[in-house]
Amino acid sequence: MDRTVIAYVIYLAVSIGLTVWVARTLSRNGRVFLSDVLHGNEKLADAVNHLLVVGFYLVNLGFVALYLSDDDTIADTRGIFEALSTKLGVVLLVLGVMHLANVFVLNKIRRRGLMEREQLPPVPPQGWVAPTGV
Repeated sequence: MDRTVIAYVIYLAVSIGLTVWVARTLSRNGRVFLSDVLHGNEKLADAVNHLLVVGFYLVNLGFVALYLSDDDTIADTRGIFEALSTKLGVVLLVLGVMHLANVFVLNKIRRRGLMEREQLPPVPPQGWVAPTGV
């Protein structure tokens, strides 16, 4: 088997495994934020969470597929490690950026929900006070 093909197989296995692991972690822990933002509506939180995970998979796996090809041929075992370190390093950076973007968006949504809750008075007004003249 060609060394380039070996590098491709290892690259795909590791990058797909990392993508699945990060997506599951985001899904499991992001659901708590979504539930809080959506005022305990568990069904809606699950649906939004699932949509976010699907989008995460599409973007990351699409990037992994596009980044697969390489014009250089790998001549030795050292070349395999060099090619893999470059490709997997970029995939890890993209996964990290996607993770931070997801956390940022979830936090922004959560903050908006907290601000909306603070705008409501704790008790309804019970009467009016006439303005005093100055």
